[in-house]
Amino acid sequence: MIEKYQDYQSDVTCEAFVVAPNGDKRPAVLIAHTWSGQLDFERQIARDIVDLGYVGIAIDTFGKGMRGEPGADNTHLIAPLMSDRKLLKSRVLAALDFAKNCENVDASKIAIIGFCFGGLCALDLARTGTVDLRAAISFHGLFMPPNIGEQAKVNAKVLILHGYDDPLAKPDAMIGIADEMTKAGADWQLLAFGNTSHAFTNPMANNPAAGMVYSKQTADRAFAAMRSHLKEAFE
Repeated sequence: MIEKYQDYQSDVTCEAFVVAPNGDKRPAVLIAHTWSGQLDFERQIARDIVDLGYVGIAIDTFGKGMRGEPGADNTHLIAPLMSDRKLLKSRVLAALDFAKNCENVDASKIAIIGFCFGGLCALDLARTGTVDLRAAISFHGLFMPPNIGEQAKVNAKVLILHGYDDPLAKPDAMIGIADEMTKAGADWQLLAFGNTSHAFTNPMANNPAAGMVYSKQTADRAFAAMRSHLKEAFE
């Protein structure tokens, strides 16, 4: 197995963490980070992706060295991208271009997964309409549309894994993303997990007052759905 940090360029220098199996080119899964930036959580997910036989690439939408603190209020890191979705679009497209050119990657088979803010990043990459993306998977992500022009046809297979009690994406937001994906011609699925809050995949999430609670049962179910979705997308 190969692990390395690699810089790539957007409007800023970004730093990816790449984990690849030894041997031939493999499908790749981009991992888009939470509002804390690319930390140990995302890097471990990249390693877990390798166990599935894929290349795991933890991407960077903030810029090299721009990291927050787990459990802290990291609004200052996501605010520039939330207020300028064209900029966010350019950052996720830069990550995709980087992955396509990685020596260990089969460029015809690339997917993205994302957590919390990273779920929005995954959806925004799908929203670009790129044909170079096989699948986009959002874990407890944000759903608000970018509103930066006419929506392209979504070519990636979209899977949304959502806690029904998530205070950051309430039931009306679920209906909104479902209608949006349908209008965009996407092959989409949405799994809503009952009695489940925001950040349900993160073992460090333990703030019920803020609606952020880890659920091992839901996390296990969601990752099983992810594995199935990736297998189908890469066939």
